Amino acid sequence: MMNLDLLAFASRQTGDPKYLDIAVEHAKTAQRVFPRPDGSTPHVYDFDPDSGAPIGPNTVQGYSPASCWSRGQAWGLYGFTTMYRRTGNPQFLATARKLADFAVASLTPDHVPVWDYRAPQQPHDIKDASAGAIMACGLLDLAQATGRPAYREVALRLLTALSETCLTKTSTRAEAVVARCTRHRPAEDGIEISLPYADYYLLEGILRVLQPQDVDRAIDLSMP
Repeated sequence: MMNLDLLAFASRQTGDPKYLDIAVEHAKTAQRVFPRPDGSTPHVYDFDPDSGAPIGPNTVQGYSPASCWSRGQAWGLYGFTTMYRRTGNPQFLATARKLADFAVASLTPDHVPVWDYRAPQQPHDIKDASAGAIMACGLLDLAQATGRPAYREVALRLLTALSETCLTKTSTRAEAVVARCTRHRPAEDGIEISLPYADYYLLEGILRVLQPQDVDRAIDLSMP
């Protein structure tokens, strides 16, 4: 869902609608199979590569096929909001809100998401600050799309929490901005480390708040 905007960009640049059409069809498929009734999502949904028949939910970086990997939930929130802006399709906006509402309700009081909202030890589990940074950007975009300030208020709390509790400012060895990210918990690979997309989305989120006109130029928030 996060990558579909490249296809929308390609259609705008070339004048050929086929790229956006592909993005829309992908988003519709994701919309059909990923969100559960409560707004949570699995990490993966498999299809038979030969027949296209659905196989069902799965996971790689989440706890289980029935859990909710927090970074994946953030990708979905951001991606469906973006696709709404590119198409004006109200169903994409409704899906973004559904995913957002689940994620917001799942936040712990410190406003740094756990790595999986349904892992057995949550809400006292290890964190993934990258999920919080991506979620904050998605919520800021969603607040603008819906006119609902509550989403912006949560985004500001997320950005504040990340800036106050997850930076590497006390480390002389750090080459990144954000710490407390988790790459692949089930494989014990990268537990509460730094990840480049945490840095990127924290900065994007701050830019969205402090210099929104620059974000308009950089990622084009205009509606069709």
